[in-house]
Amino acid sequence: MKIQLHTPLLALALFAFHTGPASAEVLQCKNHFINVGDLRASVMEKCGEPVAKDSFCKPTEPQTVPGNTTNTPVVVVTPCENVDEWTYNPGYGQFMTTVQFKAGKISAIKYGDRVK
Repeated sequence: MKIQLHTPLLALALFAFHTGPASAEVLQCKNHFINVGDLRASVMEKCGEPVAKDSFCKPTEPQTVPGNTTNTPVVVVTPCENVDEWTYNPGYGQFMTTVQFKAGKISAIKYGDRVK
């Protein structure tokens, strides 16, 4: 059976149904859009100071890399990866938005609870 969508609104509704509300790709601050991969300094310039900042060390998995002088693999263990999270309050009726940074760049943008 072949299904044809005859209206763009139906296609948009189906797309919206399959996307989750918990994560986002873009944050709008004033007239600027912030995207995954943007630098921390750019976020501060465009969005200003967040309402909350948090930093933590996320545990990492050991990685195996080829040995330098032998064919024996070497296991590299990094104790953790520094992660910073900034939370923005976009205003009444909007969703609290958390921007996560790894190595000074946005790695994720997540929506939280609706502001009341």
